Amino acid sequence: MKQIIFATYLVLAGLASAQNGSSNACNVTTQYLADPPYDNYFYSDCNVDAQVVVTSPLSSSNLSIIGPRVVVAWPAGNSGIAVFFAPQNGPNGTLAIELVNSTIGEPLSVYTNTDSNNDFPYVGVQGVLSFNSSAMLTVAILGSVRTIRDFTEGPSLLRPAIQDAINVTQYNNSGASYGRMWLDNTTESYFNLVPFENDNGTIAMNAQDRNVSFGAGFYHFEAYFNYPQLQQLTSQEVLNNASQGLIEQQPSQTTSLSFLSYSEKLLAGAWRFLTYFGRDSMISALLLEPVLSTGNASAMEAVIGAVLERINRTDGSVCHEETIGDYATYLNMQNNITGDNATAAIFTYPMIDTDYFLPILMDVYFSRYPDRIDPLLSTEAGLIDTTNENLTYAELALFNAQKIVNITTPFVDNQTVENLIHLKPSEVVGQWRDSTYGLGNGRIPFDVNCALVPAALRAISRLSQLGGIYPNTSSGTSVLTNYSNWASFAQESAITWEENTLSFFELNLTVSEASSRVNNFVNTATFYDGPTNNASLSTNSNDANGTITFYAIALNGSMSALEDDDLDTYSEPIPIMHTDTAFHLFLLNSTNTSSTAYAREHTRFLNSTANTILRAFPAGLVTPSGMVVANPALSNSDVLIANFTNSAYHGTVIWSWQLALMAEGLHRQLAVCNSSSSFTPAYCEDAYVYNATRAAYNVLWDNIEQNEAQLQSEVWSWTYDGNSEASNSTDSFTTVPLGSLPPPPGVSGGTESNVRQLWSLTFLAVRRDAEYA
Repeated sequence: MKQIIFATYLVLAGLASAQNGSSNACNVTTQYLADPPYDNYFYSDCNVDAQVVVTSPLSSSNLSIIGPRVVVAWPAGNSGIAVFFAPQNGPNGTLAIELVNSTIGEPLSVYTNTDSNNDFPYVGVQGVLSFNSSAMLTVAILGSVRTIRDFTEGPSLLRPAIQDAINVTQYNNSGASYGRMWLDNTTESYFNLVPFENDNGTIAMNAQDRNVSFGAGFYHFEAYFNYPQLQQLTSQEVLNNASQGLIEQQPSQTTSLSFLSYSEKLLAGAWRFLTYFGRDSMISALLLEPVLSTGNASAMEAVIGAVLERINRTDGSVCHEETIGDYATYLNMQNNITGDNATAAIFTYPMIDTDYFLPILMDVYFSRYPDRIDPLLSTEAGLIDTTNENLTYAELALFNAQKIVNITTPFVDNQTVENLIHLKPSEVVGQWRDSTYGLGNGRIPFDVNCALVPAALRAISRLSQLGGIYPNTSSGTSVLTNYSNWASFAQESAITWEENTLSFFELNLTVSEASSRVNNFVNTATFYDGPTNNASLSTNSNDANGTITFYAIALNGSMSALEDDDLDTYSEPIPIMHTDTAFHLFLLNSTNTSSTAYAREHTRFLNSTANTILRAFPAGLVTPSGMVVANPALSNSDVLIANFTNSAYHGTVIWSWQLALMAEGLHRQLAVCNSSSSFTPAYCEDAYVYNATRAAYNVLWDNIEQNEAQLQSEVWSWTYDGNSEASNSTDSFTTVPLGSLPPPPGVSGGTESNVRQLWSLTFLAVRRDAEYA
């Protein structure tokens, strides 16, 4: 991946009239982010917020994956338009397109048109596209970002109910217009293309095939729709008073954060996830908390309020994702939901991790700002999720806490693998590694059981003591409904979970066996044939006896094994090195337990995590392109090696927010040793472990700074060329966009990374502490 280049312009001026309409004077924010072969343009003003992505293949691009196209995406309704182009005469790869500065925009300007027959005005963006040769517009998709993703990420799925409604008509004498009425029979999307300062420009239409052809040159495009817009939070409104200086210090990041922040919710990422994702927003808020605004109409309360609003009132589950706009109508119609409910938003609850982040985040916020408990929790629910009408946010928060206390109590009573938290029976995913092979077919994930559950229970205990959050009376005789006992019960439960879960996931190998497995990986993997770095296994082993300790990414937990009474298979660990250990470091600090056995276990765990960073890939996790989130090198499994590749969404790839989580997790463990707490964890007195942790902190930060150009993108990958003329293996690594690589076997389509992801902006708050340099 070439270095991401940004340009941010703030223009406080009135805008010239757009064709067929005009704009009131208002503040304009634009941003340009280059991530070849993708050029990303952001535009925001008081009328509309939009992102335009122009894709033009590079000479090195895989043309079966990368083709010329333009995507326009709007946070409002998670809406979008995508148009795909092909060379009219030349071979694939010869057509190049570019968005250029012009009298229309630099390069974008607003499009507005008020129609008295519609409740909402037509709003969007316009600009000028340059084509280097004659071209055809082959496919147009209008309506929802989700519909576009079905086409780009799946087996080129096109929905007849959506595509058949597209009309291609002549526009402005010499141009063409693609228009579609949404399934709600109210909203319309349009994409218009007209020759611009192009005497030879002509557009020939084939209305039956819905494609057009045209010559080389400049073309004016307009993309717009009539849908209610969201209220964006400005950079000043997103950040707290102490962090306003970041606007000048980090203009690219703060502008991107503003584009993803709205009074109702924060959005997950641009362009593919311009909507609510509960887990993403809460993890982001936990990492960004030191810099985010607080109080009424703040970023922190937008996150917490959005989550509370969408809780499932029947069981207290936190919503993972919402489906809104045209795609919601499409899904409702597929389920025979008609009438007034046909356009209702859809809220999904497939995840098991998202529930636990809510009390953790509430604890962080309300412990610092107890005066905000009543104003926020007394809010009446139902504005977004109408099924929650007649409930308050406080009642919904209670439902969530009740669920957590109930489902975690069996393990408190009996610490068996069966009583750990599993994926839901009907789901193959359930936490942040939510791709098909993200957990290697495991069903009992490490992060949920070893970190999120005990952290959530501790949070519930502290929230119970704050007052005004959970009832202070009993609603039954059981401890589970005797809220006045929650402070002590949840705390004791948290200790049980924290002290008794790591052992289920712990794996130990001799250095000799670990070296053999790494050798097998290098000989087996199709994407890496470089050095094993096995020497670091001896240098950075877990203890003086040379044991290599690491923690499984998940346990198998298959129901078939349990039904066959095969507990060995049921509890079989998935032997993947991973970064989910960071959740434990970030959320738990072992100061609330006094068990000597656990002190030794936590020390071993911390040392193991540090050593996976100190050992270079494939013996460990760190590559020159960043710390990979999963590594199958110690698995000794051909299946896992084939699935956890450098092109798998949760394979040997780099996620920015995982870098931030690990960096801050290590920092918190080190800081405990320097705190004034009366309890000092055992690892602080162990010079080897403390020094390994400190060394890992600095190795990781050196690596983060080395990859600064990619840090705000969602996920990226690398390739290894052992035959290059590079003088060493480090130079043989090339950082590349994940979407530029062919998908792993069995995956229908590649995954394109978002150029900006909410939780990838957390380095605004997560910074290197010079005290530990």
